[in-house]
Amino acid sequence: MIRFALLGAGRIGQMHAANIAGHERCKLSWIYDVHTPSSEALCTKTGAKVARDPDEIFDDAEVDAVFVASSTPTHADFIVRSVESGKAVLCEKPIDLDIAKVEECSKKISGAKTLIQIGFNRRFDPGHGQVVEAVRNGEIGDLEQVIISSRDPEPPPKAYYLAAGGMLRDMTIHDFDLARFALGEEVTQVSAFTSNLFDKVAQEIGEIDSAMILMKTASGKLCHINNSRHATYGYDQRLEAHGSLGMLRSENRQPTNVERFNANGSHWRDACEFFFIERYRQAYLRQLEVFMDTLEQGKASSVSFEDGRRALILANAAYRSVETGQVVTVNYENPLEEL
Repeated sequence: MIRFALLGAGRIGQMHAANIAGHERCKLSWIYDVHTPSSEALCTKTGAKVARDPDEIFDDAEVDAVFVASSTPTHADFIVRSVESGKAVLCEKPIDLDIAKVEECSKKISGAKTLIQIGFNRRFDPGHGQVVEAVRNGEIGDLEQVIISSRDPEPPPKAYYLAAGGMLRDMTIHDFDLARFALGEEVTQVSAFTSNLFDKVAQEIGEIDSAMILMKTASGKLCHINNSRHATYGYDQRLEAHGSLGMLRSENRQPTNVERFNANGSHWRDACEFFFIERYRQAYLRQLEVFMDTLEQGKASSVSFEDGRRALILANAAYRSVETGQVVTVNYENPLEEL
């Protein structure tokens, strides 16, 4: 039985708390949130204890793992504290919005044997995972192109925009990681275009609501990511891989798979799942299970700190491309030189 402590009782933390508390292989021991009433309410639902201070969690020798679902500026510090206290850590993306802080965190945890997994849940989506597995097995021959479509159902509120650190570091960072996962090799060049086409709130604060990114690997594989902050038909999440022998595609999810046929048309289906937690419900649960498997078996992390670091480096490269209008060569070794 793996004993978890949860840091963060917001929207995403509540989902993780339910997954941990409801799983037979683990127990939710503690919950901490800066807003104590939120942690108290969640503890009432799950049976966990309220932590008034993170020290209570890190000082508890019976806690095996820490799930970091708090605000982004706390992630790097909580990763370091988890490692220092000898506790495995599963941390929501991103590690931080500032690559300098990520590099500092990397130095502090260098050489640690503690399990660190970053919460890029889309790797664990059954459809996306099957596409990547089939690519690795040679089902479509030599991989040539990857296309990722990622569109939110509606724009976020102003407060979210102001705290998110920019669309490419907040939303697209999932797609940068999925691209690396699907391509199976590192992206070396990035070209990006962004725009504000429809969201007046984003316009007011100088934020974007749409993006298209082209990326290339050293071997010549190409990837296209298209993003939008709205989609009238729901949460649009698709992955396509094209190769020398065929094509694979992971499609959207609907509440049901019923198709309707009548005098007005055919093949009508439900709109896509509207909320990201609903769309990736299976992925979040699988992510937790893989983390527990990895911890129990003493294996290396399948979604490492370095994966989180490299996704942010790609986001920064995309921003540089937007600012300069040029194709940017990605510098993984010394990303601070590009600032």
